[in-house]
This record gives sequence, structure tokens and C-alpha cells, in this order.
Amino acid sequence: MTAATAVDLPVVVVPVGVDDDALDACLAALDAGTARGTRVWLADDAQAGPRAHAIVERWLARTALDAHYTRRQRSIGEAAHLHEVLAACGDADVAVLAADAVPAPGWLARLGACLRSDGAIATATPWCNAGEAAGWPRIGEIEPVPADLERLSRAAATLPATHPELPAAVSHAVLLRGSARKRAGGLDATHYGSWYAALTDLSLRLSGLGWRNALCENAFVARRGEGVAFDGDMERLAVRWPDWHARLANFLMADPLRALRERLQAQCDAVGPADAQRDLFASDAALDDAPSTPAPDVALPADDRA
Repeated sequence: MTAATAVDLPVVVVPVGVDDDALDACLAALDAGTARGTRVWLADDAQAGPRAHAIVERWLARTALDAHYTRRQRSIGEAAHLHEVLAACGDADVAVLAADAVPAPGWLARLGACLRSDGAIATATPWCNAGEAAGWPRIGEIEPVPADLERLSRAAATLPATHPELPAAVSHAVLLRGSARKRAGGLDATHYGSWYAALTDLSLRLSGLGWRNALCENAFVARRGEGVAFDGDMERLAVRWPDWHARLANFLMADPLRALRERLQAQCDAVGPADAQRDLFASDAALDDAPSTPAPDVALPADDRA
């Protein structure tokens, strides 16, 4: 096993939502599938209710992750809040994980390896059962959450790391290169209300600057449903990027990732059951792909549970 320190992996930001059960499942999977000591910021834009607060408090008390929770007194909106959070992270690489997502084991280390493999990659997106262009087992469709994410993770780890191009990053989970994000000007929270639309816009600006939006075919993050744009967001995207809808439609129709998806399915069918004693080493298993180059240090905010 490879040892890792708290600064070896990117910061994980989870924008806390209103679905208590989804948040509970997300935090449990995050704890089980991420290297201990990883820095995690639960960022609440005044969304969580009393039950979600209790879930967060219990999780913070027992997690092996370096986790912090902040809550705004008043909501400023999804995109604006994430812009504020990402700006506070400076040049650090940040993985934004949807609060209703369920990451498979090793997800973060593999996203980090994808980013380090090519300096031109600005965003790394894992497979998802509701991942649009990064969808598996079918592109552009919402499939049920896979029953055995651990087995799927082991299958994905066997794929060659080619990191093909995506039309844009997808909002279930994405690792953002901090230097690229800052050069592109960060999120546009002035024109977009949703993280879904603001991420698409950021991806297209990054692409225009010569960066790549890549699929990390070795990682998987499940989700109950796709991200949603707010009213007016898609119209504003179409005005700024007139070819976006046609570009996405052409990608979905051409389906350049079909062979790769089929290979993942074949590997998933071929891998054996998990080691009966794997649970005894679950926290160490998350370190299998741990990087050797430390990420920039980030001083996460003090917990604010007001």
C-alpha cells in the first residue's frame, strides 16, 4: 500500500443540498472510498434543514477525513456560492462532488492521477450512471445506481488511461485544475444560477483557452439523477455558445466512447468477487492510487454551524 498525507489529494467540496437521505449516503460513501486525512469542505448555502444538520454533525464526529462544515446565514445561489468557495481555495485543485452522488472506492486518487497525467487537462470527470456524455452503461441516459460499486471500481481500474475528450465536464463529480480555473476567470455566477450551467460555461471557456475536458475512465461516481439547470440558464448558454447544443448532440449521436463503455462492461463481468477480508482494509484501499506530488496547501475555513 502507498502511504498518503493530508495534502496529497485535492480538496473535496460538497455543496450541501436539501435531500437529507442523499446527503447521508454521499457522506458514507465519501468516508468509505476516500483516503483518510483528505480535506473535505461541506459548503452549505443555507440549504440544510435540522435533520441534515444532525447528519453532518454525526459524520464530522466520526469521519477519518479532515472535514469542515460552513453554512451561510442567507443563500446567495448555487453558482455564486460555489464561485465563492472555489475562489477561497486559491490555486488548489478542487473536486466538486454533488451532495446526492455516491463515489466508488478510489474515485479521488484516480481523478488526481488523470489530472497529473497531462498538463493540458483542466477538468477530469468520472463515469456515472447519470453522467450524460460520461454516462455508463449507456450514454445520455439515466440508469439505476449500480448495485456493486466496489466491483465496478475494480473493473474501471483495469482500463487503459487514455483520458478521452468530453464536450464539457459533468456536474456529478469533477476535478478542476486550480491554475486553469483561475486563468479562465472562475465560475460566471453573474449570468448563471446553477452549478450545472456554470460548469458547462467554464468548461467551454477552458477549451477555448486550449485546455482539455477529459473523461477519467478509471473512476466512477454514481448519482440518482442528472444535474439541473435553472430557469434561463440554457438560453444564456445558447447565446454565449451558439454551437453548444449542436456540439453536445453530435457527441451523443456519434458516441465516441461506445467501445470504452463496452470494455468497462466486459471487465465488470469478468472481475471476481471482492476479497472476503477487504472491509478490514477499506481505509487503506483508498490509497492504492495515491499520488506522490503534494497538492498546494489550502487552509479550510473554521467550522461554522450557526
